[in-house]
Amino acid sequence: MQPSPTQLLRNRIQQLHRRVGGPHWFPHVPLAILLALGGFWLLQVDLGRHWRPILERLLEGGSGLHPSLLPPLLIGIGMLIMAVGLLLRSRLAWTMALLLAALAAVSMLFGHHPHAHPLLAYFILMVALLAFAWRQFDRTSVTASTLFALTSVVMLIVYATFGTYYLGADFKPPVTDLVTALYYAMVTMSTVGYGDITPQTTEARLFAVSVIVLGVAVFATSLTAVIAPLVTRSLQRIVNRKGKRMQRENHFVVIGDTPLALNTWRELVRRGHPVTRILRQEPEAGLPENVDAVIGDPSDGDVLRKAGADKAQAVLAMMADDSENAFVVLAVRELAGKARTVAAVNDAHHLGRVNLAQPDVVIAPQILGGELAAMLLTGEPISADFVMRRVLQQHGGANA
Repeated sequence: MQPSPTQLLRNRIQQLHRRVGGPHWFPHVPLAILLALGGFWLLQVDLGRHWRPILERLLEGGSGLHPSLLPPLLIGIGMLIMAVGLLLRSRLAWTMALLLAALAAVSMLFGHHPHAHPLLAYFILMVALLAFAWRQFDRTSVTASTLFALTSVVMLIVYATFGTYYLGADFKPPVTDLVTALYYAMVTMSTVGYGDITPQTTEARLFAVSVIVLGVAVFATSLTAVIAPLVTRSLQRIVNRKGKRMQRENHFVVIGDTPLALNTWRELVRRGHPVTRILRQEPEAGLPENVDAVIGDPSDGDVLRKAGADKAQAVLAMMADDSENAFVVLAVRELAGKARTVAAVNDAHHLGRVNLAQPDVVIAPQILGGELAAMLLTGEPISADFVMRRVLQQHGGANA
């Protein structure tokens, strides 16, 4: 069956993506550049060309600065910082970047700026692009998460402290120094609320509400971002039995939990070969202790590297979905390892599509069953060579 024009176009795009090294820089690098440009643009529009002196005055104590300058300054600087996190594919940086882009769009929508409409369209586009590429930001490094969590907390403390200082006359008693402002900011963010300093005007009360809401959100997100990777690593260590796993090199990687995958794994193990299995999820009954397994998306490059697919003798994609088997073959080729690829085909209509992925060997035992049944019923002779040719359909003349 000939592939459709859409499938041919998709395959050509994937091939071009691999040739230009797309997995190493796209889409995180362009998104990081766009976010940094958006932050710089926001600073220029809200604060003019003198935003850096304003920042220096803020760090020196903020004397004489209007409180309306603080939000755009923090959003713009936050975008510049989170752009670095996007380069690292940090999940936390992606979350903060999405939030900052949305806040910037809201500020453009309700603010009065000479370039509000272009900036509003720009930040809406940024939100859409970040949301579309969320799967690419899946790294939860403890170091990166801690860094960006601390950045978020510091930005919140700056906002709460200087906001309190600027609105000092609206509190009772009035806040006249930065130390008292920091004290009120910490008490409010932690929702302790001793009551010794209280807001008296509408602006001060709304400011206190914003500090409480942001404090709860930032602290909860920061704790989750730091603790989650530690918990995830512990669970993965238990599931994958890293302490007892075999040396994943010059081995076989069998992907899937179909009868074909299970029987192939058993036969390889029975013959004394090291085998690692890749499963989307662990079976409810669990896995025997002698099974070396990795749980995750088989077409994910990080999961394949974890299973040692780049150092394996062969990777056998034997899932029930033929398209998933083809995607695994493409993912293994991106690793640029020495492993041969074997793809199982369960439906004869998908044979041509799987061949487009160019696996070294295509194995189609279920397709053969119908032919053998028909040949037996019609009395046609069946030879061993015929069976081997139909079961193992090698691509490009590769040796079996």
